Amino acid sequence: MARSRKAEVDAALKNFDFTKNTYQIELDTNHGKVLLDLLPDVAPGHCANMLALASIGFYNGLIFHRIIKDFMIQGGCPDGNGMGGPGYSIKAEFNKTPHVKGVLSMARSQSPDSAGSQFFICTGDPRFLDNQYTAFGKCADKASLDVVLKMGAVPTSQDRPLQDVKINTAKVLSQPK
Repeated sequence: MARSRKAEVDAALKNFDFTKNTYQIELDTNHGKVLLDLLPDVAPGHCANMLALASIGFYNGLIFHRIIKDFMIQGGCPDGNGMGGPGYSIKAEFNKTPHVKGVLSMARSQSPDSAGSQFFICTGDPRFLDNQYTAFGKCADKASLDVVLKMGAVPTSQDRPLQDVKINTAKVLSQPK
């Protein structure tokens, strides 16, 4: 099991205040930039967790290890195989946000409270995931969605991209309210 990043994440969480600022995450990938708007009003724990992980550099250099055309792209596994995480898990925050193209949601195992660092971005409209997975953000603009759709169309074998689809860096952007 990977070493726990919980202490680093807890320390980083002190830097975020949803009452004073709005936050975005910018994924600089080898296919272009993806700007993500977060939805702390429906999933504050998931938003804070991803912001903290991004701010400590957790996502830098990781790949999207699972891509299913017209469904989703999944990343955030430090092992690159869908089995890794940050060494802790967070509680589910199911909400009414629909899983549609461009929505950011948290990946998990069969247990609802098993999410950690892995996330996915919808490239289709998998509404069967509604109220089963925590949606907590969305692509901020058409350019970001276009990059996600481009990544979602790369050639794969058994849902694994034939060439790495990589997050070069994940950066937190903050704007006062």
